[in-house]
Amino acid sequence: MKNILYISYFIFLCFVCFFSYLFIDSNLEFLSLFFSGFSSNNRFSTSVIYTGIIIIFFLFYLLFIRFFSKNKLNGKDIKKLIALTCIVLFFSYPAMLSYDIFNYIFTAKVAFFYHENPYIVMPNEFLNDPFLAFTRATNKIALYGPIWIILSGFPHFLGFGNFVLTLFGFKFVALAFYLLFLFILKKISVSDKAVLLFGLNPLVILEILVSAHNDIVMIFLVLFAMYIAKTKKMFYMIIFFALSLLIKYSTIALLPIFIYLFIKIVRNEQLNWSKIYLVSAALMFLVFLLSPIREEMYPWYTIWFLPFVALHYKNKIFNYLSISLCFGLLLGYIPFIYLGTYLEPTPTIKQIVTFVPSALFALFYVIKKKI
Repeated sequence: MKNILYISYFIFLCFVCFFSYLFIDSNLEFLSLFFSGFSSNNRFSTSVIYTGIIIIFFLFYLLFIRFFSKNKLNGKDIKKLIALTCIVLFFSYPAMLSYDIFNYIFTAKVAFFYHENPYIVMPNEFLNDPFLAFTRATNKIALYGPIWIILSGFPHFLGFGNFVLTLFGFKFVALAFYLLFLFILKKISVSDKAVLLFGLNPLVILEILVSAHNDIVMIFLVLFAMYIAKTKKMFYMIIFFALSLLIKYSTIALLPIFIYLFIKIVRNEQLNWSKIYLVSAALMFLVFLLSPIREEMYPWYTIWFLPFVALHYKNKIFNYLSISLCFGLLLGYIPFIYLGTYLEPTPTIKQIVTFVPSALFALFYVIKKKI
């Protein structure tokens, strides 16, 4: 049974990897060999295939959870599934759902190739740069903290000026922090269930292992700071929390948590980690809900609170509500895939598609409770 599961999951992942290359931009000359124009010329078919992929992804995910609860999967099986996912999807095309990785690459180029301050100089000021042809939002200065800029120097230099090597260098950074995060998550939770819930969540897989968003670096540093707090090494706890802020600033919402931890540790008082994780989930979820104030509610922002949800793996309702939200957020890409525009009616349809699964699950739960 396990072999069939592994083989079918492997075949599915290979198809996802292949499908990702159908989204290559016509202006991306560095990967022109793989350009087909399929996604832009066959929007209906692409939307249908993508929808099928998301549904199958979540069916696998729910199957993994069910098998784990029935003791048909164990910790070693979870590690094998995660390893399989990492190996296959590392080779996927990262701009299938988001173009952020191109911004990471260009920001690093501004800092380390052009030797300009990316917080002052915008990418579009380098008029003859070939990266302008396929990079979006080039009229913005760097949006991330200085620690991310420093980290981005590693794939930039190790790419040796080769775009493809640099591209996959950034993917490797995301993959490395994903694995480091799962290691710390297991250390904190002492449970393979938490690793399963976060590590094999389709949204987490697509947004980190495919799109390579830097949110995984930020949230790793936060969780590592909490892990250090358990050893009562306050100085290092503060350092790693500060480092997370210097990747992206969203973790400022957790400042009350770390002040509370600091006071409790100084007083040598007992800590209720279950409540700490619950409040942390609530605070980061609040920031997620408020994110449209700045721009919009991107699917990868769920990575801010999903780890704390995973740490509450015993609360099934909490977990399944987050799963339905992740499902809706990934379906939220469909309007753009089909219509090819960010203008109306794409935003309206996206909001409806995004929140319908969560609303239906909540309604189902309420009705079931009353019955």
